[in-house]
Amino acid sequence: MPKGSGKQLAQNKKAYHDFFIEQTFEAGIVLKGTEIKAIRAARVNLKDAFAKIENGEVYLHNMHVSPYEQGNQFNHDPLRTRKLLLHKKLL
Repeated sequence: MPKGSGKQLAQNKKAYHDFFIEQTFEAGIVLKGTEIKAIRAARVNLKDAFAKIENGEVYLHNMHVSPYEQGNQFNHDPLRTRKLLLHKKLL
């Protein structure tokens, strides 16, 4: 898939209702194994997710990625902390 042609797979609509969003950033997420297929199948929930800056890096906490059905022992923890990929000049 060429850069910039990706589609949005998940959105936290409740955040726009509960909070005043001043600025948004587009970020990549470091994923492992079957998480990629589960997210492509729209098996992701951002309802309680939040980003936190730790040691100059941004991490996403509480994003739930449901286990992939055909993943068996290769599935990962659904609520694990994931690193966000941002341009350094934005931080």
